[in-house]
Amino acid sequence: MKNDILQALQTVSPVQLEEHMLERPAQSKLGDFALPCFPFAKVLRKSPVAIAEEIASSVKHPLIRKAEAVNGYVNLFVNRESIAIALLQTILEQSTTYGSSNEGNGGVVTIDLSSPNIAKPFSMGHLRSTVIGNSIALLLEKNGYQPVKINYIGDWGTQFGKLLTAYRKWGNEEEVRNAPIETLLKLYIQFHEEAELDPTLDDEGRAAFKALEDGNSDALALWEWFKTESLKEFQRIYDLLGVGFDSYNGEAYYNDKMDPVVEELEDKGLLVESDGAMVVDLEEDMPPCLIKKSDGATLYATRDLAAAIDRKNKYDFVKSIYVVGNEQSLHFTQVKQVLGKMGHEWEKTIVHVPFGLILQGGKKMSTRKGKIVLLEEVLKEAIDLAQKNIEEKNPTLGNQSEVAEAVGVGAILFSDLKQHRKHDIEFNLEAMLQVEGETGPYVQYANARAHSILRKAGDVSSFSVSEVNDHEWETIKLLEQFPHAVKRAAEELDPSIIAKYAVDLAQAFNSFYGNVQVLADHAQLPYRSALIRSVTIVLTESLRLLGMKALEEM
Repeated sequence: MKNDILQALQTVSPVQLEEHMLERPAQSKLGDFALPCFPFAKVLRKSPVAIAEEIASSVKHPLIRKAEAVNGYVNLFVNRESIAIALLQTILEQSTTYGSSNEGNGGVVTIDLSSPNIAKPFSMGHLRSTVIGNSIALLLEKNGYQPVKINYIGDWGTQFGKLLTAYRKWGNEEEVRNAPIETLLKLYIQFHEEAELDPTLDDEGRAAFKALEDGNSDALALWEWFKTESLKEFQRIYDLLGVGFDSYNGEAYYNDKMDPVVEELEDKGLLVESDGAMVVDLEEDMPPCLIKKSDGATLYATRDLAAAIDRKNKYDFVKSIYVVGNEQSLHFTQVKQVLGKMGHEWEKTIVHVPFGLILQGGKKMSTRKGKIVLLEEVLKEAIDLAQKNIEEKNPTLGNQSEVAEAVGVGAILFSDLKQHRKHDIEFNLEAMLQVEGETGPYVQYANARAHSILRKAGDVSSFSVSEVNDHEWETIKLLEQFPHAVKRAAEELDPSIIAKYAVDLAQAFNSFYGNVQVLADHAQLPYRSALIRSVTIVLTESLRLLGMKALEEM
């Protein structure tokens, strides 16, 4: 609609117009669009008021009902009925493909997301990377890209030397077999508590990891055991979240791919010694990038360099996204700079997508001190609360357990994704499950209410529009903006744009439903049914892009 209006204005405008020049007034009484003429005054040597009056008096287009010049603005009122018919027909015909584009042209985008550590429980701390990355993948797919979701499992590093040390000192095989993750977590926490009293434990942990890197058979056997048990635990969480992956290649996968990277750095004269360690010097305002520690053990940067090169060779990506917390921003800047120094120009296509923390009581959750909230427990608690709400408010609902899971899990996803990803968020389960306000259940309930009306209205195959009232028009305007919201969310890698859009559409629909007697007016019923059907299509697709399930009954 905006482009059509812009083209209509261009035929009478004395200057070249661009899309950003056309605004949407905050108040509908000021029109559907407004063109401020102040930027044209200097070029045309006329007052903005005179320019606005000339343009307004010249506009003649079937989509524009009225054009008014007001204080240097051209306020445009569109032909609601023509736009409503065309838009609703488009949405009903395109259905779930409405808002899709082929902008990505099939280009591969690798997305590094979730990445929990083996031998540790899946905590709330891993929720954000998982759900933000999954939603970004869905948004990119909607825009014509081919996402490849990579779960870069944390299955390597010094922490495993610490865990091996803890198990050998205090572990019990039977306890680990009966409750693997719980027992391993206790051992990990115990190690750090003991290390505060005896710092030599840290040296033992580092030595144990070096033995693991060198292929010690006993260390490798324990590591494989811990990994197998961990992946079983993780899968239950991913099944609840509805998240899948194209690759589980974790840090260990790159063990045999790091030496070639180090050799390339040496061959190109980029490696220098610093206090016994090998580093790559970067720009003046950046600390050097550590490649090898003084004991010869590799670091995260070494593996991430190997991973980036391997992924480029394997997938030939057009973009490579890392959904990792804000605190890793320096790390990824360093990795990109090293790749650039190595001559890999595609380093420009690497994008770090940072996000804030989930806080509890205003404080960061931490595995190390035992302050941890298990994601699986939170999901189950949310589902149980949703189940209780259903039993109280709709006890005759047939598929209660299925609905409770969709509402409970969806509430947690939506609460996360409605926030801009860079912001820290405070965890509050009861607030997440409210059916009023900017919540997942609110949007899901609006969709269910729309389906309820449609069941009563019956099937409508054709419709006409004689008049579009203000409540209907607010909903129609939002439906028209969905493709733009999808495009912007993909460009900015920001799912909150879709979450906020879904709330706005749900609110507009609820206002329409609360003020219009849909079923009572038989003459308008076909058109209003088409409008409501379009709302369900767009709400369902909005929720899908957030990784959530839409419900037809609640």
